[in-house]
Amino acid sequence: MLDATTAELAEHGYQGLSMESVAQRAGVHKTTVYRRWRGPEGLVADALDRAAGQSWPIPDTGRLVDDLRGLTELLRTGFTDPESGPVAAAFVTAGMQHPDAAAALRTFYAARHAEAAVIVERAIARGELAPGVDGTEIIRLAVAPLFHRLFITHEPVTAEHARRAADAAVTLAESAWAAESSAP
Repeated sequence: MLDATTAELAEHGYQGLSMESVAQRAGVHKTTVYRRWRGPEGLVADALDRAAGQSWPIPDTGRLVDDLRGLTELLRTGFTDPESGPVAAAFVTAGMQHPDAAAALRTFYAARHAEAAVIVERAIARGELAPGVDGTEIIRLAVAPLFHRLFITHEPVTAEHARRAADAAVTLAESAWAAESSAP
């Protein structure tokens, strides 16, 4: 069912997702789908839960700036990929329209941000950043401009936008270090 849900999201987006189309694609009767899930938002929530369990390839170049640039580029290409992009966008759209999908989306991104925070932890261990810099917050700061362009202003996201977002997050992380080291 969840594979059928993902395929339907890829082809039709969240607005075009129906219990009937998922049932037909999965080769089951629609009552089977309705019995387990109350509506499309439940299918999306379970598909997000499944996706949260899949690992994200976290860059490890040995430099904070390059790791964050790799991460933002990974996000950019994920949303602009013709196969995975529509599914990722549908997950976000669903999260903006239904509380169950929103809860699943929050859980999904909390896991992704926590997983990617290792980038900042490694930078701290290498001495690039001061101890205590919040890794999860730096990851959020790196990816937020991309989400803004994708879902608020509906502008294209280029490799240059991804690079600038990563560089801005590095600057903020380093300024936290400077503030920390100059404190009395």
